[in-house]
Amino acid sequence: MRTGIRLLSGGLVVSVEHSDGQLNLQLGALWGKSAGKAGGRPNLLISHLLDTAAVAEHIWDHYLAPRTRSWLDRVAGGVGRGRGFFSWLCGMHDCGKATPAFQSMDDAGAAAVRRAGLGWSPRMLEKGRWRHDRAGGRLVREVLATAGWDGEQIEWVWPLIAGHHGLFPPLAGLRPPKAGLGHHQGKDQQWARVQDALVQIFTEELGFDAPSAVEPHRVPTRAQQLHLSGLIVMADWIASNEQHFKGINDLPSISLARARDRASAAWSALGLRGGWGMRPVPEPTFFQDRFDEPPRESQMLVMQVARQMPQPGLMIVEAPMGEGKTKAALGAAEIVGARFGADGVFVGMPTQATADPMFTQVRKWVERIEPGLGAEVALLHGKRRFNKEWQSLLEDAGQTPDDLYGTIEEDVQYGMGPVELCDEPERRAPAEWFLGAKRGLLTPFVVGTIDQLLFAATRTKHVMLRVAGLTGKVVVLDEVHAADVYMSQFLAEGLWWLGQARTPVVLLSATLPPGQRQTLVKAYLAGAASREDVPDVAIPEPQGYPNVTAAWHGEPEPKVLVRSTSSWRADLAVGIEVLAETEQATTAQGRGESPGTAAVAELLDTRLREGGCALVIRNTVDRAQETYQALRRRFGQDVRLLHGRLHAAHRAGRTEQALDLLGPRAGGAGDRPRPRLILVATQLAEQSFDVDVDLLITDLAPVDLLLQRIGRLHRHAQVPRPAPIRAPRVVITGFAPVERQEPSFIVGSEAIYGRYLLLRTAALLETQPTKWSIPSQVPELVARVYGDDVGWIPQTWRSAERKAYARWAKVQQQRAENAQPFLLSRFGEHERPTLAGVHIGASKEGLGDEKFQALVRDGEPSIEAILVRHDGARFSTLQGRRIAVTGEEPPPELLDELLGATVRLPSSLTRSAEQELSLLDGWRDHPWLRHSRALIIPESGIATVGEAQVSYDESLGLVVRRNRTR
Repeated sequence: MRTGIRLLSGGLVVSVEHSDGQLNLQLGALWGKSAGKAGGRPNLLISHLLDTAAVAEHIWDHYLAPRTRSWLDRVAGGVGRGRGFFSWLCGMHDCGKATPAFQSMDDAGAAAVRRAGLGWSPRMLEKGRWRHDRAGGRLVREVLATAGWDGEQIEWVWPLIAGHHGLFPPLAGLRPPKAGLGHHQGKDQQWARVQDALVQIFTEELGFDAPSAVEPHRVPTRAQQLHLSGLIVMADWIASNEQHFKGINDLPSISLARARDRASAAWSALGLRGGWGMRPVPEPTFFQDRFDEPPRESQMLVMQVARQMPQPGLMIVEAPMGEGKTKAALGAAEIVGARFGADGVFVGMPTQATADPMFTQVRKWVERIEPGLGAEVALLHGKRRFNKEWQSLLEDAGQTPDDLYGTIEEDVQYGMGPVELCDEPERRAPAEWFLGAKRGLLTPFVVGTIDQLLFAATRTKHVMLRVAGLTGKVVVLDEVHAADVYMSQFLAEGLWWLGQARTPVVLLSATLPPGQRQTLVKAYLAGAASREDVPDVAIPEPQGYPNVTAAWHGEPEPKVLVRSTSSWRADLAVGIEVLAETEQATTAQGRGESPGTAAVAELLDTRLREGGCALVIRNTVDRAQETYQALRRRFGQDVRLLHGRLHAAHRAGRTEQALDLLGPRAGGAGDRPRPRLILVATQLAEQSFDVDVDLLITDLAPVDLLLQRIGRLHRHAQVPRPAPIRAPRVVITGFAPVERQEPSFIVGSEAIYGRYLLLRTAALLETQPTKWSIPSQVPELVARVYGDDVGWIPQTWRSAERKAYARWAKVQQQRAENAQPFLLSRFGEHERPTLAGVHIGASKEGLGDEKFQALVRDGEPSIEAILVRHDGARFSTLQGRRIAVTGEEPPPELLDELLGATVRLPSSLTRSAEQELSLLDGWRDHPWLRHSRALIIPESGIATVGEAQVSYDESLGLVVRRNRTR
């Protein structure tokens, strides 16, 4: 049906032959936002569609990466066509609201629609529910088929409409309830006519003659479709902000011009923007300007490869600890970003603790690229509120972003009143809109944990927002070797989608097993080829260290480039020594210390007789606490403790102290602790922990992690060291060699790492020389332990090694299979052309940080709690300041004390903590406390969680004593 349009006073008036003005009345009644969600007055449906289209224009002009605009132009049919197509597609998202199923949901709106002559049977509508997003998918299929669109184009477009509330249904999911006998969609011709007119009017207002003129020329890849879907959601959420898009219920007052004015004002007020935009490829001298130092040879190699790659691809950078991989990656990101039109960067770190210093580094880097960009960097992890730099950026931000700019769930509830905005503060951080739930990755520059990328590979609600936040950027992931087999399933899935999107990716590792390198390259190339699995491609083994492996899609086959160079510093000949931990070891009776701990204490007494700094790494917190107590008795104030069960303030403070005393900021030799310092730590000191020690004592761990720990040993050059520890030496304990048979391992280590890799690492210690050349020997050592060869294993161990391997392989296979139900695409689905049915079997609810972490890290979610004291009459902070649990919110200094007392409980206590710990009454409405359980410590100092006794010691941290009588 062809609908004529007349513009009067800048607004829409519809003229249709034989309509007698009835269509005007009907279009002027269809509502898109109820009065309760549009500032007190309904917003007509055509108004909301135009608002969203106008917002999309701003997203195109001021946010999209150049490469995204480029492929959208190609999809739409040529340069300059993408913008209009993108705007039309975003605006069309809510066309499914032109149905009785939706129009009946608000009483006032429904009454106006019925007065205009559009009716339905309430009794029939009660026979099932039909969401407007799915209704929109069905309506779009019908309208576009009538318009003559090619079926292939229709099939990829309708899921974007049907999935704009976060879940992509299958085609069968578009059907209205059968029992409704057609009433949900509109049974009479009045509904069909107004639905056609709505689409036609909207289309013509955007400058197209008819829907047929909008038809795209290409089918984008699924990754591009997912990216586009996220942008549609972004446009909808912005255009649904009632403060900036108040209702308009007068049809002649509606026009695209007015919508553009509203969108422009909203965009400016929200402070939204993109990243660095289209920039020239930086000059060869730029590294010095960014980092105040000339590039090392390995860093030059990384940037050289970034300049040579003919198209976006994957780079894997393997280099020793302390080589400067991160700066090399940022330099490469700037190069490939300029070459291929990426508009920002995501830097994923292995832990929250390692993300915090990277946040500072990335802010400094982008600020030097362009003044002001430092304010566009977001820190994205569950503990960012404890980061002082992040806090200082947001100290004037007022309410939380989700209070101001929530998600849009019209089919769930209506009639909620407007949210009052606080006064707009001076913005020193990314726009608050970006900081809400599920939107963080949309920020132009993001530093977070690798979990953020893993989340983007899950079949969860609104995953399209996460993908959209990654695919326009350069993605940098550090310490990728730290991903275990379960996490690696999500990492490989994420790389597949990034490969299909042709997103530049830089992966960093110091100790990457060869098999893992092959898996990562093949995952990316499979995505780039839009294949379930990549065709056989030769991926050469690097011949040197540091090295770069680059891969990209090529015709007729993928291309792989491998380059190597030498490290910036000479090898260290690290002495390898085993301190057997057996029950026969000497111990000091009556001191409550284990034989192994006593042996460590005696060794330190000997080696540090002339002073020096030592690091003792234990594999469990309990073991670290016991070691600290024993060493403290012997060495007094020279001993420090760092582990993951310290509350947030203690952990941050002690980490800062360790870096001040042993890190690069310590300055000259005169600043080193005297006469000695002994730091007892857990795996927190394993990676991205820039300290230098004279002596390392560590529990046995798989060889790659062992080498990471060795990276803390004699890390900085030109540091004078006492004679007994002048040569670098690592002492490895936590296991007991047994003559002519395999060793025994402490229970905690085997529980964490499994017997197989510990056994092969122990065999390496048995068979290798007593000195390792670090870093040049690192790839060889890792390859030996992670390889298949058993010929080098001691003959008497081989049977035990094969049994351990069989158990390990079974567990690995099971853990990999455990991940499959949660991956974004199931095995066998990667070659599908559209997003239809992606979310079959997915969770329909959002997941909090704790559950998300468990989803991608294969474990029961651990629980954080705020430690609070209770004397029987009142609550107080750990420092003794009284807490008012009702009434006004706590002052900032008290809030800092409360948040600083956050501690993570052992995962073994998770279920009990979920059942027994809750919020204090006064926290329920506080934006930073409302998700925080309280662990109440009574006057005795000992709380009970499940069957465990829990206390907090200022020196030891959280102490957990389990009831072992059962």
